Amino acid sequence: MTMAVSSHSVRRHDLIVIASLALAPAIGLGIARFAYALVLPNMRADLGWTYADAGWMNTTNAAGYLLGALLAARSSARFGAFRVVVAGAWACILALLLCAFFRHPLPLNAARLLAGIGGGLTFVSGGVLAVRVAQRNPDRSAFMLGLFYAGPGLGILLSGIAVPATLYRSGPESWATAWAALAILSVPLAIGLLAARGENIVASSVAREKPCYKSMLWLLPGYAVFGAGYIAYMTFMIAWVQNSGGSAGFQALFWCTIGLAAIASPWLYAAILKRFRHGNAFAILTGITAIGAALPLLSEGVPLLLTSAAVFGSAFFSVVASTTAFVRRNYRPEQWAAAIGMLTIFFGIGQILGPIATGFINDLMENLAGGLWTSVLLLFVAMLLAKLQRDQSFGL
Repeated sequence: MTMAVSSHSVRRHDLIVIASLALAPAIGLGIARFAYALVLPNMRADLGWTYADAGWMNTTNAAGYLLGALLAARSSARFGAFRVVVAGAWACILALLLCAFFRHPLPLNAARLLAGIGGGLTFVSGGVLAVRVAQRNPDRSAFMLGLFYAGPGLGILLSGIAVPATLYRSGPESWATAWAALAILSVPLAIGLLAARGENIVASSVAREKPCYKSMLWLLPGYAVFGAGYIAYMTFMIAWVQNSGGSAGFQALFWCTIGLAAIASPWLYAAILKRFRHGNAFAILTGITAIGAALPLLSEGVPLLLTSAAVFGSAFFSVVASTTAFVRRNYRPEQWAAAIGMLTIFFGIGQILGPIATGFINDLMENLAGGLWTSVLLLFVAMLLAKLQRDQSFGL
């Protein structure tokens, strides 16, 4: 009886730790990265940007994310993974405040770069900690990983409430106020990270262990293509909704639907992450993401737009969880940080190229449809690449 109670207590503690760690990507990705899409239409109209200019801002953010991901393992080895997660979260909050104070592209890009660095630090170091916690609970590991990667959904949901409300009350040129509101919104989430402070491991041995990356021969390029494809949707869809006549209220509803669906993803897709081997979970979830991205291009009606938000939102961060599940199956624990880091590098490269490329296509075609169709195509290509991936233990 005592052992059963103790086991239940440990599991409950680990769930609290995972939920706390999930607040890091809620800040670093859900708010500091993706909320840009909510503010973008007003910034673009006020500052006279082209779609390529708008894409550059997210490309800069993605470059910072890549840099943060590259620094994460070494920083965790020196300072401890939890401290790196906390530092990254507060760097994102500082970046959000800086966006509220500047109008010139140079300091705005610098702020977006800082937000990306913070996001990369929180996501990679937090992901390594989450994998370790999940490993202690093998029967619920898929759900726990999914819970961590659902963290950005909370940030998307909160920003979907805060930004449209701020812009509606203060006027379309109040985008700086919206950035300040996002910074204030992030502070209690950063404080909530303290519930996971007991996981502050110093992973020096992990950081030095180099796995064989040939075991991810197809997953790496597939992840890069996925990164380029999904980020275009998350950059330009609010502009698409606005151009389709969506009110501030509907824009909020659309964005909150993405966030709620992402939060629900651990319950929706834990079985896929647990059951499917090779690159199959990645392929299935990327295919679902692609379908969600394609729906608005078929019709601008409200039902299909909301269905798109729900389908896309439910799957796109479960794709990320599937890569971590692949690493857990195919590498030793001391190799996890390096393998996750390499996947993140390829993911980051895709995210760097995606916004500027689709922004250029949008400008060339003088509408958003060209870039969004490119996004859908890239997602289907990523799905096909993942289908070729095999687990090591199954004769890669």
